[in-house]
Amino acid sequence: MSRRIKSLQLRLTIELAALFLVASCLAVGGLIYSASLAAGSLADRELGLRAEDLARHVLVDKGGKARLELPPDLRQAYDTAAQQSVFAIRDKDGVLVEASTPELGAMVARWPAADTEPSYFQLSRFGPSGRDYSGIIVQLDSSAGPLSVLVAQVAGGDQLVHSILREFVFDIAWYVPPFVAVALLLATYSVRRSLRPLRTASGQASAIGPGSISIRLPEADVPTEALPLVVAVNHALDRLEQGFAIQRRFTANAAHELRTPLTIITARLDSLKRNGELSALREEVARMNRLVEQLLCVARLDSVALDVSSRVDLHEIAEEVIGSMAHLALAAGRTIALIGAEHPVPITGNAAAIGDALRNLVENALAHTVPGSEVIVEVFRDGTVSVSDSGPGIPVQDRQRIFDRFWRGKGVRTEGAGLGLAIVMEIVRAHGASIAVSDRAPGGVRFDIRFRPA
Repeated sequence: MSRRIKSLQLRLTIELAALFLVASCLAVGGLIYSASLAAGSLADRELGLRAEDLARHVLVDKGGKARLELPPDLRQAYDTAAQQSVFAIRDKDGVLVEASTPELGAMVARWPAADTEPSYFQLSRFGPSGRDYSGIIVQLDSSAGPLSVLVAQVAGGDQLVHSILREFVFDIAWYVPPFVAVALLLATYSVRRSLRPLRTASGQASAIGPGSISIRLPEADVPTEALPLVVAVNHALDRLEQGFAIQRRFTANAAHELRTPLTIITARLDSLKRNGELSALREEVARMNRLVEQLLCVARLDSVALDVSSRVDLHEIAEEVIGSMAHLALAAGRTIALIGAEHPVPITGNAAAIGDALRNLVENALAHTVPGSEVIVEVFRDGTVSVSDSGPGIPVQDRQRIFDRFWRGKGVRTEGAGLGLAIVMEIVRAHGASIAVSDRAPGGVRFDIRFRPA
């Protein structure tokens, strides 16, 4: 199978080319064969016409005897071609009327009477020149009654006819290659046009992903042979979409149901006396609250298409996020700084979603940077926002996987569940933005998100 051509279009084109080539060879061969038969038929027809011509000039003299009366020009033609064409005529009683040569007359006298249907014969090494002849003998009516007329000519004497027909065949054969080429081009165009619906379906299939599971392959104009496959794929996508919807509803419902008991637990912990164990419980509950919030965020991103067409201020969003997280940074012994553009930076997007993405990046930076260090958020006029920390950094080989859901690097000991950066990537994709990860000197990592300017 690996050696076979996998392109259906190329396979059909090659097979059609082979078909056209074989058909053209057969057509040329048939034409040559037909021309050869035509040449032979013309030669036989010429002999038959010559016999009829001779029979018309046989008359009955005053004595009641049949004799040949050829016009002077026709007699001269037969005399000139005496070595090329011979003839003999006998009457109904078998008496020789005339023969072009005495040898032929003596030979024909021993032959039986001719029939009304022409009989073909060959003479080998006949006459003084010892040539081969081919001819016919046929019974024809005349004014002197039924006659047996024999006409023969030197074998190969129809070379002129063969030459003319051969030249005609070769002239026609020159038109075969251009015809085959044009037919092949038309066939290739037809195959390509017929496969266009399959290419369209292929393009649609390449666009299907977890975020676009509702796309279906077009069934219009698809060839009948491929339609069952397209229909089966669409039915499979229907089942997958249903499974995704069930999974998303489960995630959203589970996260929503967890919020109420966690809120109650947090409230009751606040009413208890403060001690070391209570602080630990509060940290765990806060971690669970954050995990539930992330699950709800993931469920929203999966189930509802974000409206990213609004005009928002990136600098204002960054200020709100930093203001809401400053107390968390101080509680962890770290600080947050906002630098860069101090004026509005208009971009196109969803303010709440951009705030979630920036919040997750800041949380990630606070979790990995060392105590006493600073997380820097910088906003640029071109619609880019960056978050930098002074942590251990991210190995280059892991930078493509850090955005996978629930992925955590080897040896990493953090309280996160591996959803924060996955949420960031979903929001970046929804906005048609881009995100880049780079090292920060002397240590740490930097995330840059570039949004579309308004």
